Amino acid sequence: MVGASRACGGKSVTDGEFDVLVLGAGSGGYACALRAAQLGLSVGLVEKGNLGGTCLHVGCIPTKALLHAAEVADSAREAAQFGVTATLDGIDMAGVNAYKDKVVDRLFKGLTGLIKSRGITVVQGTGTLTGPREVTVDGTAYTGKAVVLASGSYSKSLPGLEVDGEKVITSEHALRLDRVPASAIVLGGGVIGCEFASVWKSFGSEVTIIEALPRLVAAEDEASSKALERAFRKRKISFLTGTPFQSVKTTDTGVAVTVEGGDVIEAEVLLVAVGRGPSTDGLGYAEQGIEMDRGFVLADERCRTNVEGVYAVGDIVPGLQLAHRGFQQGIFVAEDIAGLDPRPVDDAGIPRVTYSHPEIASVGLDEARARELHGDAVTTVTYDLGGNGKSQILQTQGFVKLVSLVDGPVLGVHMVGDRVGELIGEAQLIYNWEAHADDVAPLVHAHPTQNEALGEAHLALAGKPLHAHS
Repeated sequence: MVGASRACGGKSVTDGEFDVLVLGAGSGGYACALRAAQLGLSVGLVEKGNLGGTCLHVGCIPTKALLHAAEVADSAREAAQFGVTATLDGIDMAGVNAYKDKVVDRLFKGLTGLIKSRGITVVQGTGTLTGPREVTVDGTAYTGKAVVLASGSYSKSLPGLEVDGEKVITSEHALRLDRVPASAIVLGGGVIGCEFASVWKSFGSEVTIIEALPRLVAAEDEASSKALERAFRKRKISFLTGTPFQSVKTTDTGVAVTVEGGDVIEAEVLLVAVGRGPSTDGLGYAEQGIEMDRGFVLADERCRTNVEGVYAVGDIVPGLQLAHRGFQQGIFVAEDIAGLDPRPVDDAGIPRVTYSHPEIASVGLDEARARELHGDAVTTVTYDLGGNGKSQILQTQGFVKLVSLVDGPVLGVHMVGDRVGELIGEAQLIYNWEAHADDVAPLVHAHPTQNEALGEAHLALAGKPLHAHS
C-alpha cells in the first residue's frame, strides 16, 4: 500500500512505485499481473470493478453458463429421440441465474485468492493515466517502470438508439433478466447476437435477428455462415440479413423496430448486440500522448504504444476482441518487460468460437482471404460430420473445412457442429505448427470422438479419404 513497504512478487514496493503497473484487471490485465509477479517483478493492478473484468462477470463465463442451461433444456425437450422419457416443464430463470452466479462467484473467489497469493497490490478505484508512467486513483498517484493499459470494452449502441435497460437492452442487461422474454429481437447477427438468440430460442422465446451485413457471423468463412443459417431456420429462429436498422419505439407491450424498407417488427425486448467499443474515454490516454484511432489504442506487434514504456493489450487494441487474445497478450507483455524476448501473438493463429447451437469454431484464414493472398494455389476439403460416429451419437450436423496451400501448409480450419469448440485446440496447433496434410494424417485420433473428424479431413486433404467420398 502507499506509504508502506511490502513484499510483492519477490521485490519490495515502496510509495506506490512498481516495476509493472497495470490499468484494468480483465483477462489481459490480470494475466499480465500474474505472469509479471511470477517473474519476480513488483506489480500494481488497478481495477474499478471486480477482478476478472467483463469476461468473468458479464461476458464469456455467464453467457456460456446460460448456453449450457439452454443445452440442458433442449436435451429434455428432445429426449424422446434417444429413447428417454422426459418433459420440459419450463425455465426457472431464478434457478438458472443462481447456477450462473455460482459459477462466476467460484471463479472470482479463486482468481482473487490467486492474485493475493502472488503478492500483487490491488488498487481499487477508477484509474486515470496522469503521466507517461503514472496512474492516479482517487487522488493518489502510482507509478510504474512500465505501464500496461488494459481497460477493456463496453457494449456499443447505434446513433439515436437509446438503451433503457428494460425494453431496449444490452448483453449485460440480458444476463440479469429474471424472466424468459416471450419474444425478442436481436439487433446484430455476430457472435454475441447469435449466442443470445440461441439461448432464448432454447428457453422458448420467439426470436428474430436483424443484421445489416449479408450474412450471420460475417467474420467467419462463408460456408460456416450458411451452415448456421440453415440450422437456425430449422430451429425456427428468424433472421433478416442485409437489413439495416432504422429506429425503435417502445410500446405498452415491448418494442416496435423499423428496418430499412419500412417493415416493422414487434417483440417484448430488443437486444442491442452491435459489437463492443474500447473503454478508453476519459482515462487520460490521448492527453498523455498515446496515439489513438476512434477510441482504440494503437500498438505495434509487441503491444507497445508510441509512448516509451507504455503497453496496451486486449479489447482496446484494434483486432479480435476475445478474452483469450487479451490473456495471451498480457502474458506476452509481462515476459517482454522481463526481458525474455517472447514471440508476438499472431491474431490469425487465435482460435475463435461461437457457442450457439450448433457451434462454430475456426482458426487461421477463411477461404476468401486465403484466395486473396494466394490465388489458385489454395485448395479446400470439407469433411461432413455425417461420417463421424460421435457426431451421429450426439445427433449433430456440420463439417470440418480445411483451407490449405496446394502441397503446402494448412492455412485455416473451419468447423460447424455441436461441441466443435472443444476441437479448436488441435486445430490451432495444426495452424500454428504450419502443418501439412501429410503431417496430420498419420496422427491417431481416439474412436469414437469428434476429434476423428479432424483426422479424416486431413486424410482427405492428403489424398487418401476413408470415411468420405473422394
